[in-house]
Amino acid sequence: MNQQIFESGYAAYQAGDWAAAAMTLSQVKSEGEVSGKTDHLRGNALMQLGRYAEAADAYADALADTEYGMVGALCTNRGRALVASGKLREAVESLNMATQDDSYPTPYKAYMSMGSAYRALGDIRSAGIAYRNAAIDEANPDPSAALRKLGSCFMDLGRPGDAVESYRTALDFSTSAHEQNSIYCELALAYVAGNRMNEALDAFNHATADGTLVLTPEARATYDAARNAVAARQGDRRNSETDIFLAAAGYGNYPVDPLDPTGDASGNLMPNPEDTGFFSVSEEEIVNDDRRRRRGRGGKILLVLFIVLLLIGAAAGFAYYNGFGWPMQEAVVEDVFAAKTNGESVDQYVSGSLDEGTRKQIEALVPSGATVSITGVKRAMSTSEVQANATLEEGGERSYNITLVRDGIGWKISAFEPAFVASTEDPTANQTPADQQQGDQQAQPEQTEPAPEQQPVEQTEPAPAPQEEQPAPEPEPEPAPQPEAPVEENVEEYVEEPVYYEETDYSEPEYNEEYSEETPEE
Repeated sequence: MNQQIFESGYAAYQAGDWAAAAMTLSQVKSEGEVSGKTDHLRGNALMQLGRYAEAADAYADALADTEYGMVGALCTNRGRALVASGKLREAVESLNMATQDDSYPTPYKAYMSMGSAYRALGDIRSAGIAYRNAAIDEANPDPSAALRKLGSCFMDLGRPGDAVESYRTALDFSTSAHEQNSIYCELALAYVAGNRMNEALDAFNHATADGTLVLTPEARATYDAARNAVAARQGDRRNSETDIFLAAAGYGNYPVDPLDPTGDASGNLMPNPEDTGFFSVSEEEIVNDDRRRRRGRGGKILLVLFIVLLLIGAAAGFAYYNGFGWPMQEAVVEDVFAAKTNGESVDQYVSGSLDEGTRKQIEALVPSGATVSITGVKRAMSTSEVQANATLEEGGERSYNITLVRDGIGWKISAFEPAFVASTEDPTANQTPADQQQGDQQAQPEQTEPAPEQQPVEQTEPAPAPQEEQPAPEPEPEPAPQPEAPVEENVEEYVEEPVYYEETDYSEPEYNEEYSEETPEE
């Protein structure tokens, strides 16, 4: 093993230069040599590049190094790489091996990926079992994500009652208000499927109470159906549009004598022929009168059509100027997430003015299997911005800033960037050196990112050379100690520099989670 090449590849890996890291790390080993952490890092870099089949092979090479260990983490990463490359059966086998590693501290990650693989195979029952195992894993910090997946499986199996229980349990573990709104919406759909309209209406009201959740067209239609059903049962259904139109035309609910349609109480229940002149008019006059009526009616119709077209054109121009279009910005963002989840190309949602590299970068950034919700839209005539929040299928959330440009009457994506949140809190500011050392020792097994062969030791100043004994000078007054300026850290909470891909979706993985700084030295 060439240690110098390894250190060069590891430096590229730490800098986020995935292409250089993958190429350099592939040159570390000689033929027939095994190095678990080299192939581990190489597999992570290949996953970041979207080269999933090569990443799966790299993880398999790492598993060949029996002294390296970390079987559960490597099998989980390999399973996700196989899922992303379409080899679902092999992925299930690899993920099963991960769950059988007793030393693997986070098996729920393997179960979540296993559920996704089984759903892609159409085995909804096995997917539900995998999600249930992920939810009850004590190491799972967010069981709500697995419970929502389990509820979705129950809905697909036609068991809305069990889905209701899954969603209600997920509410107990969810923390953010937006996530709770999404769970309430899914709970409402399960209630409707079980014909429990009153409870469905209550769940929908909870989901939309603060106005932050944007319902999908299907959810909106279901919400309206639930309200109408409840109103009909209570006998308080509102008038239809036809009733309102007839009332505006003068057909009210006032009493009318059917024998006196004129309503003047004249006593002439049938019109007098002499008053109308109908029986004294000639046939030619009748024909001419009919022609005049037809011409006048045709002109009115043309005038009405012209006014309607003018109003439609004005409304369309106003909507275009204010950033509206078809499809809307929200629909484009939701469709690009759905396309990535379904394994479809996202090129149709990306602006054609972008080069091929940028288009691939945008596709790589879109997470697969995520539940997306729109948190904000800034509309303009030619360029719009959308803020979206994605709930990853492995758990956790990620925010994105998405820029869209006008494409005809619709919109296409021109930029897709994660939204980073900075934090300046130093978790070790109030700890003593003994506490910090104890915390480092306790946290040691949780580190999973493989470190280079030799760690840099703390640099200390060399001891000064012995000097000849000099008479001690008179002590001078020491200056007052100056307070140390607080050091601000710019820690990005969005990324914790994980090594493992398993922290994120397999279509846009982050892999640094499983890397351990204390891997055995070769």
